[in-house]
Amino acid sequence: MGKIALMFDTYKFTVVEKFLRYVTIDTQSNPESTTHPSTIKQKTLSNLLATELRIMGISDAHSDEFGYVYATIPSNSNKNVPTVCFCSHVDTAPDCSGTNVQPILYNAFDGSDIVLPDDISQILTCKQYPYLEEHIGFDIITARGNTLLGADDKAGVAEIMDMANYLVTHPEVKHGTIKILFTPDEEVGAGTAKLDLEKLSASVAYTLDGGEAGTLEDETFSADGVTITVHGVIAHPGYGKDILVNAIKIVGEIAAALPVNEWSPETTEKRQGFVHPVNMEGISEKASISFIIRDFETAKLVKHETQLKLIAEQVLEKHPKATMTFEVKEQYRNMKEVLQYHPYITAYAEEAYNKAGLTVVKEPIRGGTDGSRLSFMGLPCPNIFTGMQAIHSKHEWIGVKDMKKAVEVLVHLVQVWEKHS
Repeated sequence: MGKIALMFDTYKFTVVEKFLRYVTIDTQSNPESTTHPSTIKQKTLSNLLATELRIMGISDAHSDEFGYVYATIPSNSNKNVPTVCFCSHVDTAPDCSGTNVQPILYNAFDGSDIVLPDDISQILTCKQYPYLEEHIGFDIITARGNTLLGADDKAGVAEIMDMANYLVTHPEVKHGTIKILFTPDEEVGAGTAKLDLEKLSASVAYTLDGGEAGTLEDETFSADGVTITVHGVIAHPGYGKDILVNAIKIVGEIAAALPVNEWSPETTEKRQGFVHPVNMEGISEKASISFIIRDFETAKLVKHETQLKLIAEQVLEKHPKATMTFEVKEQYRNMKEVLQYHPYITAYAEEAYNKAGLTVVKEPIRGGTDGSRLSFMGLPCPNIFTGMQAIHSKHEWIGVKDMKKAVEVLVHLVQVWEKHS
């Protein structure tokens, strides 16, 4: 532990100051948009990050027309070290407002209930969030109660920016070429849609998009989307007897026919998959219901989809004049399917965690990250913690000590890659 302290005991971390600024910038993405990025306001933060990187002395830092930020910290090693990329996303989730975020820094959290001032019904307690207990005596950050905080994933952004600051100000730390990538639209599944891999020119990547300190993830859900569209028969409702077939009601019947005690996010955990309706819309003539399908075993997606289609067909049997289409779209796949062939990538991260004084906790992500898509695009990419908690909600919070520890891990990780090259 002495050597760890020696590296960071005199370093003035910039991660908190950066984070507190970044979260005030509204970068919420929009799942209904067809543009890239889905919201132009994401580029406000992207442009700021590129400017800050150039001020640090990283001369090639820039944000492109799609809101991606690319930057390179050149190698200072005489070894042939693989190029390592660190990636986080600038957008926040559509689930909860990201407008006018006002972060609150609680110094030396004392363990008492936290009543968020702009909505006193929003209360954080150690009972509800046991991980808060590990931050008693340390600083934590929340929003004010009307918005999310934006730690997902501006914590990752700020941590990568502080890593860059450390490496630029500590040239004695040996490392290979480091690539920095900030993406838009991760929360709406388009984080890599316009990514230029040739420009990025990296051999391996790590996303910073995880939770508790010490967690390291090399496995995600595999994911598909399904849309069931029902075509009814339209007629004037005053004269609709024996003619009108209401598509809205049929779609509602399909939703009602789903299993109640299994197969849903509300009833599954750990390595169980689920089928989750996320949107219903339409008119009497035509209505649709959209689902996300999730499982850690890709082959099981087809089983879930087959079962869902059977449920829908059984409902349609009661309405012979109605017709149905069943559309499946691939969303992302379990990164483990790629990373299992590159075990050293995760092993090097584990070594960096240990050097930072952390015990590694490996667990699958019940979701996906940009790393899922990057891995299948040819850039193997595990996921590193940021400290974010209660994400996508008004209760979102983060511990300052976790953010600083993530910066330490990144600094150690670039040295681990240099050492093993």
